[in-house]
Parts: sequence; structure tokens; C-alpha cells
Amino acid sequence: MSKNILNAPFRADIVGSFLRPEEIKVARVKFAKGDITSEELKQVEDKCIAELIEKQKKAGLQVITDGEFRRSYWHLDFFWGLNGVEHTVKEQGYLFHGEETRPDSAWLVDQIRYNPNHPVFEEFTFLTQLVDAKHIRQSIPAPAQLYAELVREDNAAKIDRYYADHEALYEDIIQAYRETILQLYALGCRHLKLDDCTWGFFVDTSYAEILNLDQSALDALQQVYLRLNNGAIADLPEDLIVTTHVCRGNYHSTWAMAGGYEPVGNTLLANEHVDAFFLEFDDERAGDFEPLRFLPEGKKVVLGLVTSKSGELEEKESIISRIHEASQYVPLEQIYLSPQCGFASTEEGNILTEEAQWQKIQLINDITETVWGQTSK
Repeated sequence: MSKNILNAPFRADIVGSFLRPEEIKVARVKFAKGDITSEELKQVEDKCIAELIEKQKKAGLQVITDGEFRRSYWHLDFFWGLNGVEHTVKEQGYLFHGEETRPDSAWLVDQIRYNPNHPVFEEFTFLTQLVDAKHIRQSIPAPAQLYAELVREDNAAKIDRYYADHEALYEDIIQAYRETILQLYALGCRHLKLDDCTWGFFVDTSYAEILNLDQSALDALQQVYLRLNNGAIADLPEDLIVTTHVCRGNYHSTWAMAGGYEPVGNTLLANEHVDAFFLEFDDERAGDFEPLRFLPEGKKVVLGLVTSKSGELEEKESIISRIHEASQYVPLEQIYLSPQCGFASTEEGNILTEEAQWQKIQLINDITETVWGQTSK
């Protein structure tokens, strides 16, 4: 079956997370205090997700997500659901520009294995009860992101307890992901997105200094990330669309990394075997469009030109001008439009109102109608 029949990505697209309703925030606090049960929390989540679905439809979106309403983080919750991985709390959170995140993390407590009861399956199945599965996009963190978390600071010491070398760890990560992806496919998933911030380590020179890695070590690490991501998505069913979203951090309207895509052009852009890239381009931190020349012929790119970090609405003509600028490197028919990231990569959410969130999506719809005469294909 041809992948093209799904028309994904869409001209007017989204990354996937939305600002959490106050009702969910209150319920989570009550659950943490033991005032409500997990089932009562789920009932609140179910209600809010159902309402979000209707809002997405009303906004004219062709792709539907659950807003990541059941997650605290865009990545860690998924990691914690794998067998052999456990929640831990570090002394320090991720350091963003002017802000530090909560200190949660993930480390090994055994060898990594596929979990047939991973919460992601129930999350996806719930959506299929409300929406035709062909419109659902399921997002999970990339395999490279898991590896980056497992080797983060003192987490790395845990690896030696369960693996004689990293080669075996790579293979277990790939296998656990493949089995998870195939089970999602069996449940009806036909569009999977891998969210991946690991490539920011290579575009921001300050991280090489922090990690004390020379260029040869950085090049080798890029190959590890590429191997993990490509291994997990190799030989999947033909009608499963796999995309990836790359950004430089998105926490409470702050960012973690800065730098253009040139250092990852020959690896990520040229050789990651996804159907489309969602790329952050909402400000100067992402650099110019020239690295798009690395994209293979026919590869689709979703330009994240509208920021989710601020409620200030972009100038329509300015975004249109940037789209045409990008078309110097990628044919216009292979370009799509979205926010640069989700509106709430963690439950804190970015600093903007829900009204502004939907205004951003309407702006994207308006722009795609002007540029391509369509929003859905």
C-alpha cells in the first residue's frame, strides 16, 4: 500500500502537545496528594481529551492528537513505561536558558525490554474510540533520546550493571522500540512521530565543551544516534508514515540549545530514514535554510516557523516570505507548515493563553491557504 494515500504530513500541521486545561492540573495535584484515585484522574483526562479532539476538528486540523494530556513530560513518561527503565530524581534538572526543569530522569534497573502493557497502547486505543485512526498521530520520543537519557551524568553507571558493552544496549533499545511500534501499528496507528532533541547537542558548540567531546567523538555519537533511530524504524509496514520532530528544547517558553542544522546535515537530514522532518525555524537560534539542501530528493519538510513559546502572533506576510526563502532549497510542494514545537512539551506548558494557542493554528491555516490553496494535503 502506498504511503501517499494518508496525505501526511499536512500543509497545516502541528507538533502535537497542547496547553493542559486547569481541570487536569487540579486533578493531578489531587492525585499526587492521594485525594483521588488513578481511575478518577483518568476520567478527568478522558473528558478533557474528548473536548480537545472537538477543538482540533473545529480548528480545521486534519491530524488529531491527545495533546499529551496524560503525560508529565514529552519523553520521560514513555521511557518509564519500558521494562528495565525506572523513574529517578536527580540533584539537578535540565538547564534551559534562564530556567531549570524539574529534576526527573530515567535510568536502568534491568536490561531494556518491550513492555506489552506500556501505557502508550491504552492512550492510542482511547483515541481510536473517538476518531478514525487514519487521522491520529502518535508521538513518542526517539530511540536516540532514550540513549541520551541513559548516559546522562550518573545514570551511565547503571548501564555497566546490566550490559557488558554498549553494543548490546543499542540492540535492546532498537528491539524494544520496534516491538512497541509494531504493536501500535497492530492497534491501527498509521502515523508515528519520533520527537528528538538529541541533535541539538551537535549544533550548539557549548554542549561539546560541557560534555568534553572532541570532533571525532561528536561524529561518532551522531552515528550512534542515527543507528538507533534508523534501526527502530527499519522494515516497517509500507503504510506506516514515520516522521521526526527536531528542536532545541521547549520548556515553559524557554530553550536549551542554539545553532543551525549544518553540523547535522550529512547525518540527520541526509540519512535518517523518515518520511518527513518537522524542523524548528521560529527564530535565529535555528540558523538559516541552507542546510535543507542535504534533504534527499522527494523528502518532505514541515517548517516550524510559528512559535509556540509566545502568544504574540506572527506577521502573515513575513512567514510567507520565509516559506518562499526555504523553497530555494526544497521544492514548494514538499514544504509544510507548523509551530516549531508543541504548546506544552511538559505539563507546565508555555507562557501563552489557550486563545493565543488556537489563534496560532488559525494563522497557519490562513497561510497555507494563501501559499498552496489548501490546508489538508
